Amino acid sequence: MALKRTQATVPSPVPAVGMIDTGASGSVIQQGMAARLSLNPVGVTSINTPSTTNLQCYEYVVRLIFPNNVIFETTAIEAPLQGQHIQCLVGRDVLAQGVFLYIGYTNLFSLSF
Repeated sequence: MALKRTQATVPSPVPAVGMIDTGASGSVIQQGMAARLSLNPVGVTSINTPSTTNLQCYEYVVRLIFPNNVIFETTAIEAPLQGQHIQCLVGRDVLAQGVFLYIGYTNLFSLSF
């Protein structure tokens, strides 16, 4: 929406494997993803990870598209996700808009908006 208001080009979607992270207050994109989308940072924030403290990261406005064409525009942090099979963490900024149910003994989950 913000890009359309300024008549800037909206980048084409980039498919990404994401992981739901109830421990993340905000969503995260993998380092390098913003460059692939030609995004410009809208801010800088400091985060703590299991291996670092006060890591400075750029923030970007992103649009996450889920199955059934559910779309969220949010501010995501670009951070290193090395050694993982994912390109995105879906944090509580998005999860707060829906219902997330995890059935541990079957290792299944349901996310609805």
